[in-house]
Amino acid sequence: MKALLVRLSAIGDVVHTLPALAALHDHGWETGWVVEPPARPLLEANPSLSRLWPAPAARLSSWGVAHRVLTGVRAKEYDVALEFQGLWKSATWARLAGAGRVVGLARRWRREPGSAALLGERVELPAGVVHVIDENLALLRPLGIEAVGRREFPLPPAVIEGHEVARGLAALGLESFAVLNPGGGWASKLWAPERFGAVARGLRDRGLPCVVTWGPGEERLADRVVQSSAGAAQRAFPTTLLHYVELVRRSRLVVAADTGPLHLACAVGTPVVALFGPTDPARNGPFAPGDVVVRPPSLEADAPTGRYRVEGAVMDEITPEQVLAAVDRRLAGAAARAV
Repeated sequence: MKALLVRLSAIGDVVHTLPALAALHDHGWETGWVVEPPARPLLEANPSLSRLWPAPAARLSSWGVAHRVLTGVRAKEYDVALEFQGLWKSATWARLAGAGRVVGLARRWRREPGSAALLGERVELPAGVVHVIDENLALLRPLGIEAVGRREFPLPPAVIEGHEVARGLAALGLESFAVLNPGGGWASKLWAPERFGAVARGLRDRGLPCVVTWGPGEERLADRVVQSSAGAAQRAFPTTLLHYVELVRRSRLVVAADTGPLHLACAVGTPVVALFGPTDPARNGPFAPGDVVVRPPSLEADAPTGRYRVEGAVMDEITPEQVLAAVDRRLAGAAARAV
């Protein structure tokens, strides 16, 4: 049996779909995946994936490329297309793939509800399913696969990247260290770089130097963290996604907001302190029992904030002192488990 996964973006969302890929692979399915450029490195040479279909970025000028990709997809004759994104563009890819079945979440669970019209089978989420990983795993139930609760994240081998990261850390003089990631996709999710700098100073007082990671266009943001850290943090060397994975594997702790780098750290089992404001940590947050979420005080007593909620500057309510207290709890938990 052959299944096509359609999850075009973003990096964190692709990470949250990897357990569904692992479950399909373990049940003997041949798998393909349609994905846009930013997250491709997580799927190229992935041991659980049979075929990667590189979708172009969504714009009219890319229609010719998309048509060629779709021609190849349709020739593969997939038995089912699994649409994980809940958008018109992803539902269109799933519909045009020529699969015998097109499966996705029902209207009320989708970011763009009308896109459910393009599906052949609409899945209602069972009671008790909260985390987005389990939402994705619930889409496998029509295939006879019960995998809700699974947390396995197949990633490509990164031997070369691991060696390069080891050399980069040696050049920075770092062995035991924490990672601070101040960047991310939504401006409303971000925490002030000067506050990350204060956290770096606090971590230095605890004997833990920091490295500040950054993605394309985030160099100045990383520099602001370093400049406000009074020498407690260094800017990381350039990293691809797989370099970043190997970096956080070696880290004692990651502090980040609700972004792809946070979810990659969770996927490889690195202890995290996660900063959440406009999104719901029950749905998108860390899943390891010891990981700690810090929320703005005005939201701490809220019921779950919902699937998609964007507010103003709620992240400004989080203080460095709150984050450092969370760091202490997380590091203490990690030390206790190591004994």
